Amino acid sequence: MTLGFIMFLEERRRHILKYLNDHERGFVNYFAAYFGVSKETIRSDLNTLSEMGVVQRCYGGAIISRRNLQAELISETGDSFGVLLQPINHRKPTVSGQQKGKSMNGKVCVFGSFNVDIVARVERFPRGGESLLALASSLGPGGKGANQATAASKAGAQVHFVAKVGKDQFSHLAADHLTRSDIHSFTLYQSESEPTGNAIIYVSQENGENMIAIYSGANTTITHNEIEAIIPELTSSDVLLVQLENNFDATHALIKIARELGKTVILNPAPYSAEIIPSIPYVDVITPNETEASLLSGIEINDVDTAKEAALRIAELGAKKVLITMGSRGALLLDNRQFSHIRAFPAVTVDTTGAGDAFNGALAASLAAGNTLVQAATWASAFASLAVELEGASNMPDFAQANARLRTL
Repeated sequence: MTLGFIMFLEERRRHILKYLNDHERGFVNYFAAYFGVSKETIRSDLNTLSEMGVVQRCYGGAIISRRNLQAELISETGDSFGVLLQPINHRKPTVSGQQKGKSMNGKVCVFGSFNVDIVARVERFPRGGESLLALASSLGPGGKGANQATAASKAGAQVHFVAKVGKDQFSHLAADHLTRSDIHSFTLYQSESEPTGNAIIYVSQENGENMIAIYSGANTTITHNEIEAIIPELTSSDVLLVQLENNFDATHALIKIARELGKTVILNPAPYSAEIIPSIPYVDVITPNETEASLLSGIEINDVDTAKEAALRIAELGAKKVLITMGSRGALLLDNRQFSHIRAFPAVTVDTTGAGDAFNGALAASLAAGNTLVQAATWASAFASLAVELEGASNMPDFAQANARLRTL
């Protein structure tokens, strides 16, 4: 196959994609006449694009799978083509006249991870060296950033999500998931060197508790230029929400920029790393769970009293407001050296995997809407109590359900 033929082949398929992106649907007869090739050649092009997941075949032609995604065809490998997802900036049409009571005002920028979650449900956690037969398994979208962006969106905020994936089959899963989700807009970068991040998750049937091992992959390759490129989105946001599954230099840089812009910054220090400590003085609210708060403070948390000691120690690191989530015991808030207890809402626990993500996303949405921290934390507690009743970390309740749960106070 000559170089000229390959270049024409790529160019033709690129033009087909652009036409479908602009017009939603295209037909074999039209493409064959336009390019001066046979219908069989166009059918082959559409079949290849369909196998790549960027179009869906329909009678007489094809439909674009992800409207508004900019995809560039690159080198041919055998009979298949790879797709290089250039920084995808996807924005859904704004819905005018949103129904009162169905959403909050305010915009949240979530900078974080996209991972592929590989979940095994087991009767109990295995002991060291033990093999267990799983009751069920699944593979799907996850990552603390993506989960928290979904939660904030479901909790009623307008959300812009920023993440980075690899140049692999999971990049398509990421783009598809984010496009189909409630997230209003997103920027998705692609790493040349690292695969899409992934998480191995055990969920115990005994109590719904979980154990998670994470490989961050592309999440840790965010560059300075990529941070600068999202400043316009950050400028138009009320709240920045970050976690610790990205490279720390990028996270720290974005926190400082948000601080300079006068934005409310929420740091969910998970998974814990001491490298984030220099960033704490630039953060408005830090939201560790009991384990993370123990690691940050050096104080083992066993009850509310030890949680208070830990919160005071974290405040000494420069934290302005400390909000420790404590599962079924609710949450403890330290604000201006005053403690508040945020109650837990009764729940029938199915899966706790996404509870923290649900809490943080809902907290950010409520703060962006102008609520006080106590109000936002109470709302987040109600939202998280519903999330643990659902299976899967990315499966979140909605605004109306959380409002109904809140009324049970």
